[in-house]
Amino acid sequence: MSYEMIALLMFASMMVLLLTGQRVFAAIGFVASAMVLMLYGTGGVEIPFSAAFKLFNWFPMLTLPLFIYMGYILSEAGIAEDLYRMLHVWMGRVKGGLAIGTIFLMVIISAMNGLSVAGMAIGATIALPEMLRRGYDKALITGVVQGGSSLGILVPPSVVMVLYGMIARQPVSQLWLAGVIPGLLMAAMFVVYVVIRARMNPALAPTVPEEDLNMPRAEKLKLLRAGIIPFVIFFLMTGLFVMGVTSLVESSAVGATAATVAAAVKGRLTFRLVHDTARKTLAVSCMFLWLILAALAFGSVFDGLGAVRALENLFINNWDLGPWQVIIMMQISFIVMGMFLDDTAMLVIVAPLYVPLVKMLDLGFDNQLIWFGVLYTMTCQIAYITPPFGYNLFLMRAMAPREITLVDIYRSIWPFVIMMAATIALVMLFPQIALWLPQAVR
Repeated sequence: MSYEMIALLMFASMMVLLLTGQRVFAAIGFVASAMVLMLYGTGGVEIPFSAAFKLFNWFPMLTLPLFIYMGYILSEAGIAEDLYRMLHVWMGRVKGGLAIGTIFLMVIISAMNGLSVAGMAIGATIALPEMLRRGYDKALITGVVQGGSSLGILVPPSVVMVLYGMIARQPVSQLWLAGVIPGLLMAAMFVVYVVIRARMNPALAPTVPEEDLNMPRAEKLKLLRAGIIPFVIFFLMTGLFVMGVTSLVESSAVGATAATVAAAVKGRLTFRLVHDTARKTLAVSCMFLWLILAALAFGSVFDGLGAVRALENLFINNWDLGPWQVIIMMQISFIVMGMFLDDTAMLVIVAPLYVPLVKMLDLGFDNQLIWFGVLYTMTCQIAYITPPFGYNLFLMRAMAPREITLVDIYRSIWPFVIMMAATIALVMLFPQIALWLPQAVR
């Protein structure tokens, strides 16, 4: 059997195991282990073992549990809920103001925890009932929450980019910086969309009644304090890192410490809060660690068979595709896979194939793997909100009020999918949108 057929058999075996409902890390790790034993005997276990063990010498891995802890403690301590009340009062008179405020909230939450789940939970349980009570259109606000929460994997500190950096061996700091401008560009598109829809049809997003906003100026200014804590945490964590005061690992520790202190200042730091947060952090961190280990083991065996070279030969020599055509095919495959797999599974499946291939392509600019990491992360955002898998779709259905149906959820996503796709196209046409900031800060 040729090495190309063996590589195809590995990939097909992994997909079959995934379709049976096995855990992603177990399916990938089993295929890697079984194949290396079949090909090289017991001595072959050194191949995946050596690749996986390199992970434990990579210090940025320490940031993963710290960022996850920070996101959970901010959510569980109610700091995000206080922030939404501030935005509600200060933007209530603007047409579509609550929806715009929700997008701002999603960006801030994203900048605090790097996970989509926290933003979705806060938006579905806090923002949606408030906007429904004030007569906002169900499809509009459902799309706002789903689209806005997906920004958590693009705006730093993005946990997905940490995972990509681990597997592709790219500096996480450069990946974070590369995601800033595309993330803000996408958020700006969302805001413009809401403003246009609200002006074209004011009934979709009515302003908040005056009696809800009629409060003394001193009380309004007092509400502003709710917005100070997130910005202080973000500055301490990201600002000090960008200025070179702290390293990546130190900045994650600063963020986790600042979040704990903020919960204590609010008087919400209880033993139960710390216990629940620690358990959730441990569960998510262990899941990610096993996935990365399985991906590295699979990748070492897959690459050792020459699968990457075979793919390069297929795309470039046999099909005579240009570098940009190869990139477009990769993006299409991401979108198709994203309809059935979550972002982490998609990453560990395609990274062994695509990352080395992107490194070989001549696209005409430097930092191709940093740029590709941004493209991958943006495509994950589409995967989060497109059926049939649509991780955020399931979360929204589970947490949203009863009056929001599955039809409303599916109807709400398409304008935001189009805006996300437009942002991806812009970053592909103008790579400096993603690469300018990393190059300027370096």
